[in-house]
Amino acid sequence: MGSCSKIIFCVCVLINLQHICVAQNTDTLTTIELKDVVITSYKDEPLHKTALNITVLKVDSLARFGNFNLTDLIARTPGITALSTGLSIAKPVIRGLYGNRVLMLVSGLKFDNQQWQEEHGLGLSDIGISKVEIVKGPMSVLYGTEAIGGIINVIEEDKPTINSKESDIGIRFNNNTLGGLLQAGYKVNKGNKWYRIRAAVENNADYIDGNNTRILNSRFDGYNLKATYGFIKKNWTSTNNYLGSFNRYGFIFNDIYTFVTPDKRWSRKLNENPTHLVLFNILSSENKILFKNNSKLNINVGVQSNERLENEGGGAISLNMHLFTAQYLIKWEKQLSEKNRLILSNLSSFENNTNFGARKIIPNANMQESNVSAYLETEITPHLILENGIGGGEKYIHTFLTPTVNSTEKQIKPFVKLSPYYNVFTGVTYFTSKKFNIKANVATGVRVPNLAELSSNGLHEGIFTYEIGNPNLKNEQNIALNVVGNYAYKWLQLSVSPFYNFFYNYVYLTPTNEDWFGFPIYRYQQQNVTQFGTEAFVGVKPHKNITTSIAYSGMISQGADGNFTPYIPAQKITTAVNYTINNVIKNNGLQLFTNLDYYDLQINTTPFERSTPAYFLWNAGISSSYARKSKTYSVSITGNNLLNNAYYDHLSRFKNFGLLNIGRTIGINIKIKFNK
Repeated sequence: MGSCSKIIFCVCVLINLQHICVAQNTDTLTTIELKDVVITSYKDEPLHKTALNITVLKVDSLARFGNFNLTDLIARTPGITALSTGLSIAKPVIRGLYGNRVLMLVSGLKFDNQQWQEEHGLGLSDIGISKVEIVKGPMSVLYGTEAIGGIINVIEEDKPTINSKESDIGIRFNNNTLGGLLQAGYKVNKGNKWYRIRAAVENNADYIDGNNTRILNSRFDGYNLKATYGFIKKNWTSTNNYLGSFNRYGFIFNDIYTFVTPDKRWSRKLNENPTHLVLFNILSSENKILFKNNSKLNINVGVQSNERLENEGGGAISLNMHLFTAQYLIKWEKQLSEKNRLILSNLSSFENNTNFGARKIIPNANMQESNVSAYLETEITPHLILENGIGGGEKYIHTFLTPTVNSTEKQIKPFVKLSPYYNVFTGVTYFTSKKFNIKANVATGVRVPNLAELSSNGLHEGIFTYEIGNPNLKNEQNIALNVVGNYAYKWLQLSVSPFYNFFYNYVYLTPTNEDWFGFPIYRYQQQNVTQFGTEAFVGVKPHKNITTSIAYSGMISQGADGNFTPYIPAQKITTAVNYTINNVIKNNGLQLFTNLDYYDLQINTTPFERSTPAYFLWNAGISSSYARKSKTYSVSITGNNLLNNAYYDHLSRFKNFGLLNIGRTIGINIKIKFNK
């Protein structure tokens, strides 16, 4: 570490940005970590009463930090990072795990598009969201496969108060991409029924890095629509959601600068340049039924249509894959006695993958999964709660003959695979009060290899590799230990969260000495992997208007062959100051923040992976709200990477092409809310 890096490291003594983001009020240091009610786990309870390691992010409070997408927003949490291919294509990473190892929940159901490779983004916007709940560690007992690394639960915005109407319009602009987002929403609550609608359009040009170099074809745009209708009939509450979006992402490969002719800086042209297109529609219905025998039933059903297209230049669509998913989750909860609560659940899903394009990389297939679980919570004492769960299920995959993928001249023939599995969970939480809480849990997780890992056989032109799957891959399993300690009292807040994670049959993609017409061939293999690390946080509130703290996160992930796994997040320290000035504009306050993110060099890399040097980013912002009669005006100005540092994020796939991350960015957010 150089002298400059050492100086920056020593300066990092102020505040964890996560806890600024999640606090509802900046004049208190008591965070949501100890008192908010969560719905991700088996039950709706305050965080200190569950053994899970859960972080809650209030999305509205994050709008002033200048995020470009939902993953970027989530990655501001210690222990959470983003595997990215530019600003728009990003997947959330929980403690070094991403893709099918992290389960996304939208309206309480699986958002089933993580199986697509790293060069494909989620396609989820942050509009119309009230909060995001993040569970670190396996939750396979309830959700079966894919929740092996953790869960990210996206929760839609709340309905307004009874007999009221709300509408709003907002605009977000940033100077770096010469673009932003325009959105508007309207919602009504009539007591026994409510509804809402929200729409947004987003458009951004190519971004500029810290050397003031334009990253050609990093542009993106999108259109989003959300609607909700809910009602209450006696003991039945139903919330019905629709979510639809169409997004286009320019993508980059090795010779993009010779393949694409640079156009004007303001250009958003995506119909001719190489582009990923994502079109999805989600319909879901969440239902809660209360019974007189002190029990309740939750029934959540939904269907998803997810279409992935690829224009590799010239406007012609070559790759066109459609994934249709139908699923349900049923939970029955019964208070057996004063100290015991039982929860039974069943999750089932059916998926169909169909190719419509000329180029194919995975075959047509049907997939089915079912999982059942039982969970018992026991209150040993008023301050000690024990939780135990057991679950089991199966996943069925049937691939069909698909020309150019598994026809007679190919290595991988059509196959049928049935994979049974089981999981256990045990945890304990101890709290003398809301000021002190310690949790510990041991859980197993399972992941059946996805369709790409089992059966892919095609060229990924966006990354210039030819990938071949392996239908004989075993189930990926892990056992994880998580410990969380929290203390918050008056001006001091402390938190530490060490973890240990051991994987059996970890699936990874590795290069070979083979080639296909000059393209290197990569194959999927397996080995055992050990992971461990921690997140830590210290917060101090020296004045009623000032909060300061420091957060650290770091981990190691190493295979049985002695090599590190790819894309291990670099050690990170976040420091910041949040300052509130009261009674500035007609009794309305002014909030200011500044934070410094330090990322250490990362040399723990897998073979053929590029290491990255240390760097730091300075961010700052100012925001305020002004209420007048039935209107509320909110304005914020945010500056990210204010020193315009030129850097490689270790989890950026652009580093493989020698492309730097985004440079200085100034963002402006304006929102007007109308209340009746």
